[in-house]
Amino acid sequence: MADRLSFNELIALDELLSEEERMVRDSVRRFVKERYLPRAKDLFANEQFPEDLIPQIADMGLLGATMHGYGGAGMSNVAYGLAMAELEYGDSGLRSFASVQGSLAMWPIYTYGSEEQKQRFLPDMAAGKAIGCFGLTEPDSGSDPGSMVTHAKKDGDDWILNGAKMWITSSPICHLAVVWAKTGSDAKSIKGFIVERGMKGFETPTVKDKMSLRASLTGEIVLTDVRVPEANVLPGVQGLRGPLSCLSQARFGIAMGALGAAQACLDCAVDYACERKQFGMAIGQKQLIQKQLADMATDIATGFITWMHFARLKDEHGKISPVQVSLCKRNNVKVALETARTARSILGGNGILLEYPVIRHMLNLESVYTYEGTNEVHELILGHALTGLNAF
Repeated sequence: MADRLSFNELIALDELLSEEERMVRDSVRRFVKERYLPRAKDLFANEQFPEDLIPQIADMGLLGATMHGYGGAGMSNVAYGLAMAELEYGDSGLRSFASVQGSLAMWPIYTYGSEEQKQRFLPDMAAGKAIGCFGLTEPDSGSDPGSMVTHAKKDGDDWILNGAKMWITSSPICHLAVVWAKTGSDAKSIKGFIVERGMKGFETPTVKDKMSLRASLTGEIVLTDVRVPEANVLPGVQGLRGPLSCLSQARFGIAMGALGAAQACLDCAVDYACERKQFGMAIGQKQLIQKQLADMATDIATGFITWMHFARLKDEHGKISPVQVSLCKRNNVKVALETARTARSILGGNGILLEYPVIRHMLNLESVYTYEGTNEVHELILGHALTGLNAF
């Protein structure tokens, strides 16, 4: 058999990375290979998140990775994205934990919080000693967050919160939740509140029987007359700009993370095609299979290169636009899901067994395709940008 070219050799990514970026990627790759993958099948099957791995994830600087100060590692966006891809090579649930902790729980405090809030919460969150979650989506308010019904009413020096949030990653184990609630009649009144475990009326029941993201802890947030002090209100933002900016942070990491799942599926499909024999030869010798593998590799490589372009822009210029984030998230998650489905087909009947990672990634990516903005929402964002016409 001729020498096989690895995916990293195909896209020659190492030539574009700094020594620190390669070190971050390689250390997370070792962690996933040694500590997560041997347990991945059982964690998914048993609906378990490996809480025992949180300290090591924190030690690698992956919680609040791009933050400077307050315990953050101060990584480049490129290094962070590479780390997310490696985590998701293991499982989308593993990457979701780091994404939510850093981009959705820590980032709003870091960006919109008071200095006292930053000093109080962020170091413990970066160390994995305090787990956070993000309360925006509601049972009847998903793609239209401005229609939320969760509300906060001023009562002396406190706020009284009532409402419910749904599909909240990490809520069952969280120590605090960044909850978004209306303080008036419209979306312009939305404020962010840091709700802490132990506050009376704050409950986080677990969502059970998921067929996707089974190795991720997903729950609700139920708020019944929860009294939150003014000191726990994020002072730096009001309106939908707050939660939507957090989602842009998360989406950019997801856009790279999803490609890690795609690469895991491609690697599995290539290995299987080279080993599986039918009609007297490896199925990898069949032209149809080689075309499928070539299409998968090309699409993943294009996703990596597109994301890297925007990540370098973000590192060098401080930001990219939400439309550019939507482009990356929509394309890369779609590529990952299609890759997983094609890999499942290459594996035939074996593709539905948890012995192989493909079906696990395929099921997980069905959720990634929907959360942090559905595929259709990102299409409308791009359509609006291209035409100037609002189709929402």
